[in-house]
Amino acid sequence: MSGIKITKTQNSHISEVNFDTLGFGEVFTDHMFSMDYENGKWVNPRIEPYGKIEFEPAMCTLHYAQAVFEGLKAFHTKDGSINIFRPEKNLERMNRSDVRMCIPEIDLDMFMDAMTELIKQDRDWIPTSKGYSLYIRPFIFGTENFLGVHPSSTYRFMIILSPVGAYYKEGFNPVSLLVPDEYVRAVKGGVGEAKTAGNYAASLLPAKIAQEKGFTQVLWLDGEQHKYIDEVGTMNIFFVIDDVVITPPLEGSILPGITRETALQLTKSWGMDVQEKRISIDEVIEANKQGRLQEVFGTGTAAVISPVGEIQYKDTNININDGEVGPIANRLYNEITGIQYGEIPDTNGWIYKIP
Repeated sequence: MSGIKITKTQNSHISEVNFDTLGFGEVFTDHMFSMDYENGKWVNPRIEPYGKIEFEPAMCTLHYAQAVFEGLKAFHTKDGSINIFRPEKNLERMNRSDVRMCIPEIDLDMFMDAMTELIKQDRDWIPTSKGYSLYIRPFIFGTENFLGVHPSSTYRFMIILSPVGAYYKEGFNPVSLLVPDEYVRAVKGGVGEAKTAGNYAASLLPAKIAQEKGFTQVLWLDGEQHKYIDEVGTMNIFFVIDDVVITPPLEGSILPGITRETALQLTKSWGMDVQEKRISIDEVIEANKQGRLQEVFGTGTAAVISPVGEIQYKDTNININDGEVGPIANRLYNEITGIQYGEIPDTNGWIYKIP
């Protein structure tokens, strides 16, 4: 992608950041990428100092949530280069979300060039310690000003960067999940498989209730029969029962996670019995009672692999693996992060490298 106009900041604030105490998504780098969609094409690609953007009160996205976003990471490697994990998959998913939300798609080369140039500008912001990374947030939103339910005719695509530590305060220790029996996340035919803003707004109240009760996140059931497991509020979910690795299938209400796909590929390559199938909360409870439930873990860009130590459903409490990290979750975490940080050879072509 040629013609990216670059305006560098004159006032970097990197010296104000303590890279040893990073949380998640709280600190942002010096620059951001933007371009606009007007008259049927993307124009004016630019990198400029990170800062406020102007919009009118009637901007349609404020009223009708025509917005999608993605999340991926850049990793500092021992040889000084930068690894980005499977970025083309994020662009593929963003474009699927775009189609569902009536938003114009982004060209792969355009996306890769914009992301690469922005990261080059702010490469000093990439944390160097294991467990830390540079979170990349591409997003698109409608910018036309009107009141009325129809797609915008203009859009803005942006990328911002944030140096981050662990997503959950537990780090790689097991998290706890509450299964809500009053709320649902998505139904087939809805927008559950799109990474769109409204999905996350709808999840806030149940997540708040779960956290007030001492749980880390929500484990969603399907929106139709309210018995089959869908996903966690911030990640896909896996169960290990009788040495079989099970995850709910992509049937229209679950976000197709890139880390989920990676975990499926790796476990299959290791010769494990892996199944994508519907599994009910009652099956999980029964397997736990019979001592057949061996592990539960989540997968996602933010946390990579997140072991689950406890699930609460109504009056039933499921304790998994005595609250310890299971062997499959541990192996997946070590394998994926090893590839991301350049410590393990990338035999699958998953890494995009910036010298």
